[in-house]
Amino acid sequence: MNQLEQLKQFTTIVADTGDFQSMQIFTPQDATTNPSLILKAVQKPAYRPLLEQAISAHPTASASEIIDHVLVAFGLQILAIIPGRVSTETDAQLSFDTAATIEKGRHLIALYEAAGIDRNRVLIKIASTWEGIAAAKVLEQEGIHCNMTLLFSLPQAVACAQAGVQLISPFVGRIYDWYKKSTGQDYAAENDPGVLSVQQIYTYYRKFGFKTEIMGASFRNIGQILELAGCDLLTISPELLQKLSETPGTVQCKLSKEAAAASDLAELPLTEAGFRLSVNNDAMASEKLAEGIRQFCADTVKLEELINTMR
Repeated sequence: MNQLEQLKQFTTIVADTGDFQSMQIFTPQDATTNPSLILKAVQKPAYRPLLEQAISAHPTASASEIIDHVLVAFGLQILAIIPGRVSTETDAQLSFDTAATIEKGRHLIALYEAAGIDRNRVLIKIASTWEGIAAAKVLEQEGIHCNMTLLFSLPQAVACAQAGVQLISPFVGRIYDWYKKSTGQDYAAENDPGVLSVQQIYTYYRKFGFKTEIMGASFRNIGQILELAGCDLLTISPELLQKLSETPGTVQCKLSKEAAAASDLAELPLTEAGFRLSVNNDAMASEKLAEGIRQFCADTVKLEELINTMR
């Protein structure tokens, strides 16, 4: 049995892609997308028709509205392949606007429901800013489940859990990238700062009884993935799914509720002021959060420009 099949015994596998063909090959339970993945996908001839159809079906809509229809079109195609949930991202340009994020989440769910999809099969992806977490709290209370992305620190994770969100996506690889660049050294998987961050979040959630799901994301190598065997979910790129499927060897469960319960990790009381100060004082978390929002904003603008050239 290859490592991918073994990993599925401990962890729900999620495809981190907008490529439908990869999903059919690797049979993940769920799938995640983001503006960068969608922008990459619509450059390919196989997926360009989804963009063209959205433009022709909504000739008077703004580029931003067209993107919503494109995101949902991808989501509908994905949901026809996978048995579980798809994550669809809100506009990163709304990352500091709670009210606008709430409205965008409601709108995306309405589009899915109009297409006959139950809202429980959709996760609305929102950046883990204080404003984004506040929006997710409102959406969750309305039965609209959220996936909090661009998460790099325990305070972000604690705030998400306190808000009652469905799922968080801590970014393993981007944490690793920052530390590797900052220190000039590489890290073995068991000492990887991104891996250790997710292990800490898992321990905290399970020790203090939070129900929020943890989905490790943004992996750079299979070592990082295997060190998080036992995490609720792991969202993995097609390239790394391929490597796991081609690699023999034994996979061991590394995370457990029993070990978390025995931990001496202290509870973290968190207010808005405490959240903002903690994230600000964590150079890695504040820099990667800002960088991630900028990148998703830039790719959203590129998608809007592409749409405007195709009208």
